[in-house]
Amino acid sequence: MIHNIEYDGKLLAIIIKADFSSPGIHFFTPDAFSQQLAYMKHNRGKIIEPHVHRPVSREVMFTQEVLFIKKGVLRVDFYDRHETYVESHILRAGDTILLASGGHGFEVLEDLEMIEVKQGPYTGDEDKARFSGVKSDSLQVKEEKNE
Repeated sequence: MIHNIEYDGKLLAIIIKADFSSPGIHFFTPDAFSQQLAYMKHNRGKIIEPHVHRPVSREVMFTQEVLFIKKGVLRVDFYDRHETYVESHILRAGDTILLASGGHGFEVLEDLEMIEVKQGPYTGDEDKARFSGVKSDSLQVKEEKNE
């Protein structure tokens, strides 16, 4: 299952639920994204030819992050680029999310282990603008169950 979180014509996030499976290679991101996200499923014996990546100059204006949920439960709160709350989703072990644009916040609902991948170099406080999040009585949580 793939869920695109969109608001006002902008892609905020892509959620790949743990139960997604499809043969071959599937890219979920547009070519222009500075962070590319794909799923690959190959049968035994498939050869992926050895290769190196050529140096290519790229300009990254906004950080995009990928989170892999290894264990636990995480609520993700989505905001537009003006810091307006949009909605929330629940992620569980095995789920993957690309945070593409807008803002986001999190609440750990069960002890959590996750892996984060994003562009570098990290610039510390220059990299983030923090703001007040949604109040718990205003949450609009959407939860897609892993099957």
